[in-house]
Parts: sequence; C-alpha cells; structure tokens
Amino acid sequence: MSSLLVRESSARMEAVVNLYQEMMKCADPRIQGYPLMGSPLLMTSILLTYVYFVLSLGPRIMANRKPFQLRSFMIVYNFSLVALSLYIVYEFLMSGWLSTYTWRCDPVDYSNNPEALRMARVAWLFLFSKFIELMDTVIFILRKKDGQVTFLHVFHHSVLPWSWWWGVKIAPGGMGSFHAMINSSVHVVMYLYYGLSAIGPAAQPYLWWKKHMTAIQLIQFVLVSLHISQYYFMPGCNYQYPVIIHLIWMYGTIFFVLFSNFWYQSYTKGKRLPRVLQQNGVPGTAKVKAN
Repeated sequence: MSSLLVRESSARMEAVVNLYQEMMKCADPRIQGYPLMGSPLLMTSILLTYVYFVLSLGPRIMANRKPFQLRSFMIVYNFSLVALSLYIVYEFLMSGWLSTYTWRCDPVDYSNNPEALRMARVAWLFLFSKFIELMDTVIFILRKKDGQVTFLHVFHHSVLPWSWWWGVKIAPGGMGSFHAMINSSVHVVMYLYYGLSAIGPAAQPYLWWKKHMTAIQLIQFVLVSLHISQYYFMPGCNYQYPVIIHLIWMYGTIFFVLFSNFWYQSYTKGKRLPRVLQQNGVPGTAKVKAN
C-alpha cells in the first residue's frame, strides 16, 4: 500500500512539474526582465510571507502593544494609490482600449510595436500594484483591526495576485485586460474615499457617497462579467489562452454573489455589518477588492 501511495504521489508531482514547464514555455519574453517576472518563486515567497505575517506573526507582535494610528501614512498611502490607479487606467486606455481594441474578441498582441509594448508594461504595473496593496492588511494588523482580516480578505490579497502573475506572464493584454482596467477605475474611487476618510472630521462633508461604494463594486462585477461572457457566444474568437477568460468569469461571478449578499445583509435586511466600510482601501465584506 505504501509503495502504491509513493508511486501516486510521484506521478502527481511529475504532472505538476510538467504543467509548470509547459506554462513557462508560453511565457511572454517581452516582460522576462520586469521585476518579479523571472520566476514565480519570488512572488510566491512574498505572498507566503504576507499570509504568515497577517495570520500569525503580526498579531503576535501586536498582542501586547498599543495600536499604531498611522494617520499621516494612511493619507499618503491612499492618495498615492489614487494616483497610481489613475495612471494605470490611462495607460490601459492608451494601450489599446481607446484605439485598436474592439471591446469584443481582442487577442493579445505579442509584437514589439509601441502600443503592444505599452500594454505589456501596464499589465505588469497592474500586477505590481497588487503587491503594493498587501500593505492594506499590514495597516489592519498594526492598527489592531484584526476583525477585518478575514479569510475572504486574505484569500483575495494572496491567491488572486498569484493567479494574476500567470496571466501577466503568459498573456499581458487582449480582452483579458478589461477587468484590470475596470478594477483600477474602481480603486481610484475607493482609495480616494479612504484617503479623505483618513484626513479626519474636516473631510466628513465630502464623504456622503460612502453608502454607494458597494454599488460601485457590483457595477464593476457586472461590467466585467458581461464583457468576458461575450467569449462564450462568439462563433469564433482567437484569444490565445481561454483559461484566462474562464478564470475572470469565475472570479467576477463569485465576487458578484459575495457583494450582493453583503448588499442584502446591510441595506435590504437592515442588518449593517459592523465597521465594514470603516477601513483602509476597500468597501464590502471583509474589505475585499475585486479581481
């Protein structure tokens, strides 16, 4: 029996190795030299360290310490992400979505023409911004807002960037980049809200739109799902890696359901979840940013 288990484990490991090798053969050479993109080992190590810190090390370090206020840092951090998100949206638009893209079946352009290279760069920048946003959870820990560090929050901040890495590594652009552009647009609004919120009482008159944050999230998921669903109804689409389409559709659907439930619990039933919108970066259940 033990011999059989060893052989089965060996076969599974070999299958994983073969899958990894096949995926790396599909890697886009244009972004090989970008930070984090040479191998999945570095980004995986960062994400594992993140998970260890937020679930174990961080809470233990802060257990007998007073929470940090971090007000000045949060103001700079949030408004910096507003600027970064705006720039990412602009670059996505200028890299194809306002020029050569049809908004339907748009394959990845692997050429070295300026627009294609620009799309590859902004796709990487979008990915890199997700590693910057890991600081959201670190802020929670340092401020001892441990109740906001839920499974859903940590899952979103760790697993999704890991899967995005493969998308950027293999297919930086095309119709799969639509969700990244929309997501960055939403982040402009969200980080603006949290930047203003961090300022304090002086900014309260400008935060009347707090209750609309979940609606903005839901609109995001609808737009992403509608756009990506076109793939399944086209007679033919030469998008190179359909698996990316399937993942985007699944993520959009899952998060639409989760945020719809939040909306129902908070506004329809009138059972407002405690402090879910009083956080740094994202409204909604467990402070989850959409994919």
